[in-house]
Amino acid sequence: MTTRTESLDPAIPDLYRRHLSKGRASLARLTGGDLEVSSHAAHVVGADGRRFLDCGGYGVFLVGHTHPTVVEAVVAQARKHPMATRLLLEPTAALAAAALAAVTPAGLDRVHFVNSGAEATEAAVKLARAHGKRRLVSAEGGFHGKTMGALSLTAKELYQEPFRPLLPDATHVPYGDVSALADTVDADTCLFLEPVQGEGGVVIPPAGYLTAAQQLCRERGAFLVLDEIQTGLGRLGTWWGADREHISPDMLLVGKGLSGGVVPVAAMVATDAVYEPFSRDPFLHTSTFAASPIAMAAARAAVETIEAEGMVDRAAALGRTLLDGLARIVADRCLGLVAQIRGAGLLIGVEFRDEHAAGAFVLELHDRGVLVNHSLNAHKVIRFTPPAVLTRSDVDWLLTAFDAAATTLEGTL
Repeated sequence: MTTRTESLDPAIPDLYRRHLSKGRASLARLTGGDLEVSSHAAHVVGADGRRFLDCGGYGVFLVGHTHPTVVEAVVAQARKHPMATRLLLEPTAALAAAALAAVTPAGLDRVHFVNSGAEATEAAVKLARAHGKRRLVSAEGGFHGKTMGALSLTAKELYQEPFRPLLPDATHVPYGDVSALADTVDADTCLFLEPVQGEGGVVIPPAGYLTAAQQLCRERGAFLVLDEIQTGLGRLGTWWGADREHISPDMLLVGKGLSGGVVPVAAMVATDAVYEPFSRDPFLHTSTFAASPIAMAAARAAVETIEAEGMVDRAAALGRTLLDGLARIVADRCLGLVAQIRGAGLLIGVEFRDEHAAGAFVLELHDRGVLVNHSLNAHKVIRFTPPAVLTRSDVDWLLTAFDAAATTLEGTL
């Protein structure tokens, strides 16, 4: 492993320790304490001027960093009317909702904007409760957020145990197992699934799984919620993971890429029939900052940019190139380290044979200026979620760094 040069301003970790997180300050030492201070397209720049290729960001930066169209939309809105009174109708929310509904699967026309993915999950849980669906079912390895309701669905004991009791009547079933769904889902159920599990380690279900889940829910009168907070808006090389099997759920959760990488925003999108309780009483579930004009400007610009610049197709093509290139390097350099490589579009996971190897690989890539994420529910898996604006030189940078890291670690671990 290469030696890191300390670039950390000593005042920053001290402020983290005193005001934010002691643990986060300690973790910064593992990466040499780099500070991120600016960004553009696929690149992040440190305080010392060092450039990083961002293939992480937890899936947020599909259109890249500081995309000019999104930034200009937000800046213009901030100068004109950044926050709303919420007493009057506000046009940016209506325009953003129309833009999003225009690209969602058929029938999903009602948009409920929130500030984060976890809040989108909470909105879906409450809407299901409004219809009397009190049984929550989600998949093992799934990740739906860490607020109290969302945490009831995030089937990871590490995150759940300190905060029990959580919501009652929450059940977790094996992901990809149709028979387990058949044994569990009934008319009182709201089923939450990811089309591809992101934090679970880029787990791709068997073909037909989502179709079977939708059919089962419809036959039994249950609700199906697709959590596309990470997978949606082109990340998988299709507009939605739902499009991989041409299904349309009762509710769709949207986030991460909806921000355009500029202003946090997420949404729960539903059919007319399912959304009816929230539509009838607009004060049943509200948030002061949800659908703020600056966030709505970002959301509308992000959706329109993804469509106008063909980023869904670009994600599919780039994903194939990266998956093939990474797989070739694994086969040539580090079969002893890696158990499997898999992905869809620009959501790619490399599963190592142990957690130590995965952690070491993340640091080796960092040393070579490439940022990636580990998977919160699968620590053996590192994830690549680069933007759809990668250039040819960016791709070469990533593959060269991966090759060098694999060569270094294969002989040491």
